[in-house]
Amino acid sequence: MMPIMPEGFGPLSGVRVGHAADAEALTGSTVLLFPEGAVAACQVLGGATGERELETLQPTHLVERIDALVFAGGSAFGLDAAGGVMRWCEEHEMGFNAGVARVPIVPAAIVFDLRLAGRRRPDAAMGYAAAQAAMDARPDAPVLEGNAGAGTGCTVGKLFGVSRAMKAGIGCWTERLQGDAGEVTIAALAVVNAFGDVLEWGSGQIIAGARRSDASGEFVNMAEAIRRGEGRSGFAEGDVVKGELAGRGSVTGGRPDPNTVLVAVATDAALSRAEASRVARMAAAGMARAISPAHTTYDGDVIFVLSVGNARADLNALGIAAADAVARAILRGVTQAHSAAGIPGLAG
Repeated sequence: MMPIMPEGFGPLSGVRVGHAADAEALTGSTVLLFPEGAVAACQVLGGATGERELETLQPTHLVERIDALVFAGGSAFGLDAAGGVMRWCEEHEMGFNAGVARVPIVPAAIVFDLRLAGRRRPDAAMGYAAAQAAMDARPDAPVLEGNAGAGTGCTVGKLFGVSRAMKAGIGCWTERLQGDAGEVTIAALAVVNAFGDVLEWGSGQIIAGARRSDASGEFVNMAEAIRRGEGRSGFAEGDVVKGELAGRGSVTGGRPDPNTVLVAVATDAALSRAEASRVARMAAAGMARAISPAHTTYDGDVIFVLSVGNARADLNALGIAAADAVARAILRGVTQAHSAAGIPGLAG
């Protein structure tokens, strides 16, 4: 039986994680640094992805390793954070050696948190701060979950607008399995900003999602509601709600915003980019297991797989463990999130 680490990300030699956030504006950035580089691949699953440098993860691309991975709020505006991470990496002599300069390879992906964040968004300074926080963190320190970094402004269950949604954020989980020459670690970090509901591991019961009213704790079950033709059907401004959400552009009507779950799965197993891509495809099962509905036209879901070690393990076993880690990380993304801007969170 596979031993399970109950929570947390890693620790993994070769991976450093840091957050930076604007707690007032409810947005932020999370950076994964790879001081020795990481073999990386990704699987794009949703229909509303915002990204940068994903083409460098293709098996045929010249660059073999990446130096950092950036997750940020702010929708496409938040891609600016990657510029700050590139500057940090250049200052620390990280990057692809192009002869005349080292060029940091920094893929990035974003979540749409503008209903909460408004006009203050992650920028280069925030990306730089998150990279510095990653380097300053103790290698064995737990990664902060819940309302942290790119998870600061995250919500789930938005069929009827953010006022009937629930707060979400960052979640982490680590699985371990026996490899060819010892233990192999598979650690997942998820930024949970799903359009759909989040389901409890095993039972499939909704634990966070669209509520029947602003004041209700009862869930609608979005998948069933959509099949009945209920809910929002595209972009519009809608009616601004009152109270803590006022002034942030939150709505009760109109069309669904883009939503996204971003996942990084890091392992000390040695993988080629083609193998990492296969693990990413298998890991996607964990996202579909934890979210209903998943990968909609309103989601920009992406799963990244990052190899930073030399351990050997069966590729199928890695994929199975990665799917489990992804599902449990998403679950923690809601159980560890605190209420904010009048949106209830399970952590109080």
